[in-house]
Amino acid sequence: MYLRAVAVACGLVLAVTAASAAPKVKPRWETLPLPPEMPKAASTGRVEVAGAQIYYAIYGQTDGKHEPVILLHGGLGNSDHFAFQVPVLTDAFQVIVIDSRGQGRSTLSKAKLTYHSMAEDVIAVMDKLAIKKAAMVGWSDGGEIALDLAIHEPARVSKMFIVGANYDANGSKPRGGSSSATFQAYAAKCKADHGKLSSKPKSFDALIDALLPVWRNPAGFTKAQLKAIQAPSMIALGDHDEIIVLDQVREMAKLIPNGQATVFKDASHFVMWQDPESFNKALVEFLTATK
Repeated sequence: MYLRAVAVACGLVLAVTAASAAPKVKPRWETLPLPPEMPKAASTGRVEVAGAQIYYAIYGQTDGKHEPVILLHGGLGNSDHFAFQVPVLTDAFQVIVIDSRGQGRSTLSKAKLTYHSMAEDVIAVMDKLAIKKAAMVGWSDGGEIALDLAIHEPARVSKMFIVGANYDANGSKPRGGSSSATFQAYAAKCKADHGKLSSKPKSFDALIDALLPVWRNPAGFTKAQLKAIQAPSMIALGDHDEIIVLDQVREMAKLIPNGQATVFKDASHFVMWQDPESFNKALVEFLTATK
């Protein structure tokens, strides 16, 4: 009532009425633009690892003369979620996308799911394709997998670009009883994708059960391990990320000897979809930069 009285006194009743009638535009970081369909792959395949079938696809240059880049998706997702990114990489790189264990077209095994086991799956794909070393691009859970690779398999990682990942529990924001609208929309997208891509389309709840312990009790990495990473690394985050603490991202960039940080404005955990132009520009610049 007070605000209305002020508006009347200022002769702004019509302006207020018009503004209230106009639809409210959400800031970009509260939206979730979904990626388009993936381009046609040059080839696809599967590798059997410890009782699981791990799916991969290859895009771009396949002559063996271009640097391989491996894209690792977020939790519950699949490699098609990089559809905004793959087209800008194919002219200059051999691009390999992998569906993490139990997700997308890959299957689960009876073994406990961990970031380290998923990192070992990446090595198995590299061995299958005779790739000695590759640049790793990891988003969210994919970022944790990339970190594990850079720490435990340093000879296999040439560069690392990770977004939306932390290195221990201090890098996670407190989470309430309900998730954000963007995460709800993302989960719905992942469930629909799982129904289309998985050999067991009704196993989405089983996948959640397998991933929950990974999210709730991640093994984490130490500062000493980060200081030992050899690969040039970009640690990225949206400035409105819903779950990752920005200060830890900046700390990671300082701890890694050849690390740097970048923050995308007006973007959340889903910056790859919300602002693909800015994200892709930063990604390509990092991957093509000389050491």
